[in-house]
Amino acid sequence: MVAATGNADTSVGHGELIKAVDLALTTHGRALLTGPAGAGKTEVVRAVAAAAEARRESVLCLAPEAADQWIPEASAAALLASVPAAALDQLSGPQRTAIALLRREADAPRAGRDHIALRLAVVEVLRTLAARQPVLLVLDNAQWLDAESTDLLRFALRLTPPRVRVLVAECVQGGASVGEPLCGPGVPAIRVPPLGADEVAELLVRHCLPARLAGRIHQASGGNPRLALALGHSLAEAAEARDSSAHHADPLPVSGQAREVARRLLAGVSAQARRTLLLAALASRPTTSLLRRAGRPDAEAELAEAERAALVRVGEDGTVEFTAGALLTALAADAGWPERAAGHAALAAAVDDPVQAVRHRALAVDTPDQWLAAEITEAAAVCRRRGQRALAAELGLLAADRTPSWLAGEELARLVTAAEDAGWAGRADLARRATRAVLARDASPADRVRARLAVMDAAGQALGALDETFAYAMDEAAGDPSLQAAVQLRIAWKHNLSDGDPVRSRDAAAEAGRLAALGGDQTAEAMALTVRARMGRILGDTDAEEILAEALALPAPEVPLGMRNAPQYLAVRHALFDDRLADARRQLMVLLPAVQRTGSAEDVFEVLRSLTEVELRSGRCEAASAHARRALELTIEAGLSPGPAWYVAAMAEAMGGSFARAAGYARRGIQASQEEQDQVFLSRSLHALGLVELATGEAAKAVATLRRVAALEAAQQVVDPSVLRWHGELAEALIAADAPGEAAELLDRVRSVALGLGRTGVVAALDRARGLCLSAQGEADAGVHLLESTARRFDDLKLPLERGRTLLALARVERRRRRRAPARAALRAAAEVFALAAAAPWTELAREPAPGEGGGAQAPAAAMLTEAETRLALLVGQGASNQEAAAKLFLSVKTVEARLTRIYQKLDVRSRAQLATALRTR
Repeated sequence: MVAATGNADTSVGHGELIKAVDLALTTHGRALLTGPAGAGKTEVVRAVAAAAEARRESVLCLAPEAADQWIPEASAAALLASVPAAALDQLSGPQRTAIALLRREADAPRAGRDHIALRLAVVEVLRTLAARQPVLLVLDNAQWLDAESTDLLRFALRLTPPRVRVLVAECVQGGASVGEPLCGPGVPAIRVPPLGADEVAELLVRHCLPARLAGRIHQASGGNPRLALALGHSLAEAAEARDSSAHHADPLPVSGQAREVARRLLAGVSAQARRTLLLAALASRPTTSLLRRAGRPDAEAELAEAERAALVRVGEDGTVEFTAGALLTALAADAGWPERAAGHAALAAAVDDPVQAVRHRALAVDTPDQWLAAEITEAAAVCRRRGQRALAAELGLLAADRTPSWLAGEELARLVTAAEDAGWAGRADLARRATRAVLARDASPADRVRARLAVMDAAGQALGALDETFAYAMDEAAGDPSLQAAVQLRIAWKHNLSDGDPVRSRDAAAEAGRLAALGGDQTAEAMALTVRARMGRILGDTDAEEILAEALALPAPEVPLGMRNAPQYLAVRHALFDDRLADARRQLMVLLPAVQRTGSAEDVFEVLRSLTEVELRSGRCEAASAHARRALELTIEAGLSPGPAWYVAAMAEAMGGSFARAAGYARRGIQASQEEQDQVFLSRSLHALGLVELATGEAAKAVATLRRVAALEAAQQVVDPSVLRWHGELAEALIAADAPGEAAELLDRVRSVALGLGRTGVVAALDRARGLCLSAQGEADAGVHLLESTARRFDDLKLPLERGRTLLALARVERRRRRRAPARAALRAAAEVFALAAAAPWTELAREPAPGEGGGAQAPAAAMLTEAETRLALLVGQGASNQEAAAKLFLSVKTVEARLTRIYQKLDVRSRAQLATALRTR
């Protein structure tokens, strides 16, 4: 009798839950673990049982299956079969006989058994085991206990001694709880929570599945581990079947194991409730009142049943939200066409939105209808005006499907428009579907190119997999300069994002501009100039601003080819790079409502990303975190590439949230960007991780991570240090890792470039690192003077977080000089800056140490030494020779000797014995 758990590694994200269960067992002796099927209850139970066995407790496990509930006393027999024979030998004759009969004849007639003796036997067995050692009785899948075993166990557990602890795990799906009567009144009930998006990403990575899909799988699974893994495997199988990698915006296939898991979850409610849920699944915005109008008079009661089974959430206003998106797909897939058609017909009469009414009427029939197709086309146009481009694409495909064959021209036009709407919305699945239909028809080269361009636009960051699409588009665009310009423009974007080659990107953009001018397409010409200006900024070209001004001078339509690629948006980015934050914020607040009207999810994300970065640099961490959350939610909802959103979330957390969460987001961003070959955001996510590692004292890790950033930036030929400001962080990490010479070389090299380009904010960040470098090289006075002046410069530049970081560095230098009063003053000033900015993790770093922590009379040695010096000091203090220390630290003996000299000077000791004493006392 083993619970069916599938292959889900549900231990991810349940560390705190296991601790809570242990605490409940320790405090109360009983614990009840609940949650839907696949939530991870069995893994938690196994972890608790394994910990009890490690403590040499006696563990009895029972895990009935669904079929066992119909066999009287089957679970009791299975439990007693696992009891050691020695515990049965001490029973009285009638008790031994009752157990023997039960174990031999569990499915035989019960009339001749002594049930009183059997109950007393179970009590005696538990008491005997508890007399020798503590007992943990684990009942997993308690919902499958047969009624007779439930009664027997309820009787026995009332009489067991305190040394018998009981953990019951059950899946309550609308029925009565078995665990509560077993454990008694007041039992702590602990519900297994759903996994978060980060935890789903970790689960996918452990199973070698694409982390970039974590956001959509989290949404589709509702955080249910078993369903998340089933969806991930279904995606992997679908991708393998079509010999390509799964795209981040593809629909999630709810088939095979995933559909079985979804069906198991839905099986917990009645057939009537499932009919109401199907109607809710077919509606775009289901509410209880809508479902009542559509023919479900008992919708409230049936939804309440579904809510108890954790299938939906019903808001106070009656809105209905499924806990897992896969449930909608499973409901629709398992319903037959007549049932779905009837549901759509009922909803068409019940909804109050004309667009939705047309959509439901179209889905209620499957035959071509000229007038219905025209109505759907008009509804799609309404959606386009509303900015609902994804819905417009769906309706466009529906209109084409309902168009009679003798209107082939109208059908083709609807398909091309649907493809463009899908490209605008970032819906790669709809764009590919529409494009395949266009290519299967007798379409003109222009229509074929327009459809292929939509596939490119929907691909997001994953342009590297579209080489064939680019080749066909260039061939079909031959002879039409405007179409050639459009393709060349997207090639320029690909060279930047996927290839990390700004030179080729700039050259492709120049060719796109030439073709656009030849074809009289001023919009494409402005876009091409924008790419040239963007690449020019990266490459350090002095004419980049002039090219941007030329692009801004061209007349631009209200909705260009994506605001993210428009000169107006690049002007905002340049203002951010130049630390003209007030200008950037003002322009972004104008762009935000404009892009929301267009319906381009990528445009909205880009504006939110820039707002996050502007607010962070301005010292408004709470506002930045709000923008970052919206950007992440939008990314998951729209199916955009998640790498950029995880980078934005990492930076917001690194400054205003939690270093631990920031590191998690950064690692997810790294994974997703690597999977999509996105070189631009790979370096950004690495920078975010390196910043966290530096802030949390992991200097060696920070050096390794930031060196990867340096390598990527070098490969991408990035010259301007204001675009991604990693240089100062790498220098600080090198200094902390006891490599001030290498840090000084890096600072000299980058500083000359920054000065030449007039990047004052970058120069200030480099000077903060230079101040630390001077201190590490024995020029403490010069270092302090430079740090003080740098803090004032950051104040003038209105970059409060940078000023706070500089004051932290100043406090560190002063503390190592044993100048405690200036160190405390710098710390207090830094804390005030961080508190005003709501920079929680940095406020904690600036917390003034209590006596004995580094600020009192007994400052620890570690406060004066770098990380590398501390490691060497500990080794030598423990008796290691210079040669032994060099071997363990992978250093030369000469380096060890030089480093030891600095350690002796800092700690004011003259021998190894004094060093060991200093380390012990401090």
